[in-house]
Amino acid sequence: MSTSRPSMRKVLVVGAGIAGPAVAIALQKAGIDATVFEGQPSDAAGVGSFLTVASNGVDALEVLGAESALDRSFATPCISLRSGTGKHLGRTRTGGDGVASRTITRSDLYEGMHSAAAERGIDVHYGRRLVGVDETSSGVQARFADGTVAEGELLVGCDGVHSTVRGLIDAGAPRPAYSGLLTTGGDVEGVPVDIEPGSYEMIFGKHAFFGYVLAPDDRVWWFANLPRSDEPARGALDASSAALRAELRDLFVGDAGPAAALVEATEAPAPLRPIHTLAHLPRWHRGRTVVIGDAAHAPSPTSGQGASLAIEDALVLAKCLRDIPDHEHALATFVALRRPRVEQIIRWAARINNNKAAGPFAASVRDLVLPTILKLTADTKATRRQFAYHVDWDAPTERQPA
Repeated sequence: MSTSRPSMRKVLVVGAGIAGPAVAIALQKAGIDATVFEGQPSDAAGVGSFLTVASNGVDALEVLGAESALDRSFATPCISLRSGTGKHLGRTRTGGDGVASRTITRSDLYEGMHSAAAERGIDVHYGRRLVGVDETSSGVQARFADGTVAEGELLVGCDGVHSTVRGLIDAGAPRPAYSGLLTTGGDVEGVPVDIEPGSYEMIFGKHAFFGYVLAPDDRVWWFANLPRSDEPARGALDASSAALRAELRDLFVGDAGPAAALVEATEAPAPLRPIHTLAHLPRWHRGRTVVIGDAAHAPSPTSGQGASLAIEDALVLAKCLRDIPDHEHALATFVALRRPRVEQIIRWAARINNNKAAGPFAASVRDLVLPTILKLTADTKATRRQFAYHVDWDAPTERQPA
C-alpha cells in the first residue's frame, strides 16, 4: 500500500448523484478532503426508477468501504432473452467470479451513497449551480449561480451526461448523442409472472423492447425501450399516465409474455424520456478540472454499467491523486487507465441498442443468430474482463504515458 502523503489536500466535487459521493469518499480514503456541491435545491431521494450495479460495481463499493449502499438491493445473476413470439433466444450472466450483479432502485442507491458520505463527515451543499471555474496560482475557484464561490486545488465534475463541467473544460466538447430509444418503467404487484425472484426476462417485442424482474417481495419491476428515429422536441413526450399506459399497451399487446398486463396494472409509469449516450470525449481534463462518470463517458442503460463505471472512476482517480504528485500527470494517468475500458463497454452496449430498434428483416436475422452468439460469448475473455474488474487499492499507481 502507498504510504506517501498526498500532495493535494482539498478537492471540489460538482454533482451529488452517485459519482459525487463516491469520489468524495474515495478521496477521503486517499487522505484528501472533498466537498460536494449540487445544483438542485434539495436531494434527489425518491427520484428515478431502478438500475443494476454489476458485479464489478459491487466489488468497487466493497473497496470503497460503502457496500452498505446496496443493503436494499437483491441479486440478479442472469438474464433470459426472448423474441416477441416467445422464442427463447438464450441466457447471459450479469456477473463474474461467483459475484452476482445487484438490482436496486436509483433512490435507494442514492440514499445509501449519501448516508455513507454523511457517516464520514463529507459536506454536501445543495442549490449551488456551477456557472464557472477559474484557475488560480495554486488551485481553482468555482463560481455558483447564487453568487457564492468555493476554492480548492482541483475540481471534479460528476454532473452527469448533460454536464456543465464538461463544457467548461472544452467548449467544443461533443454533445451527448440521442440513442434512438425512449425509455420508461414502473413497478407493480398482483400480476403473476412465471420467473424466479431475481431473474430478469428481456423481450425483443415486435414494436418495442421490454424487460422485467421479480423482486423478493413479489413486486415486478419493469422497463420499456421504444424506438424513435428522431429525438422528440422538449415537451413532446409529456402525457398523462393513462395516455402513456394506453400507448405502451398497444405496442406490447401482440407480444408473448406479460408486458401488456404489467403496463396496464401500473398506476403511474415513469414519464417517457430519451436515452442519451456519450461514446468518446476527447478531453476529460484541463488544468485542474476533470470529469468522471457519465460526464466523461455515458453508456446506454443497456450496459448495466453506468453506476459501476462511475464508482470505479472514483477509486482510480483517488489513487492517481494519492500516488502521483503532479496533478497534470495524475489526471493524464487516470484517463489513460480508464478510457479503453469504458469506451469498449459503451461500444458493446450500442450494438445491443441496435438490436432493440431492429426492423422486421433485421429482427428475424437477430432471432436466428442470437442464440449462437450468446453461447459463443457466454464465457469469453472480454466478458470476464468486464465483470471481474478490480481496483487494487493497496497497489501503487504507476504514471502512464498521456
